[in-house]
Amino acid sequence: MASYYAAAARRRRATGPAPSLTGPASDVHPVLRRATAPPAALDLLAQARAGLDEAALLETPNERYATAHLAALRTAAAVLAARGRPETTARRRAKIRSAWEVLPEIAPELAEWSVLFASGARRRARAEAGIQGAASTRDADDLLRDVAMFLRLVERMLVLQPVLPQPRQEGDEASPDAPDVPDAG
Repeated sequence: MASYYAAAARRRRATGPAPSLTGPASDVHPVLRRATAPPAALDLLAQARAGLDEAALLETPNERYATAHLAALRTAAAVLAARGRPETTARRRAKIRSAWEVLPEIAPELAEWSVLFASGARRRARAEAGIQGAASTRDADDLLRDVAMFLRLVERMLVLQPVLPQPRQEGDEASPDAPDVPDAG
């Protein structure tokens, strides 16, 4: 039995990797590259990361909750800085809306996160006001975990973008230097 597996492994090594049906192997897998996120968005992400780190070290649940929620808000602001567009009508510009209201319009994939953090805005305001028991230890810990996940998601979305291979065009199959070869069909 062992010799069968050894022989199969030798055959696989001898033939090399499986050939791609659409082109060279480099065309198959996406390549990660740095996106061109604006410096303001990158700065907001750095501030959010620092705020999250600070929140993890704070003692009282109210302070941890408020600081973590602020980190989530800075993360949302980074998305708005990278993808947002100015309002086109005077009426829309005059209306003040929270980042949690605008975020689903700019990044629909983050709509659920927006709802989650919008629901905690009132608690954050109470925690910042120093109201005793505005946030429990469990509330603060849960929010810290949620903000950390949200921040990682947004960092990957804005900083590392996968670049998929472009589909081949009809004229791309032959190089301009190659001689014309008639079809055998």
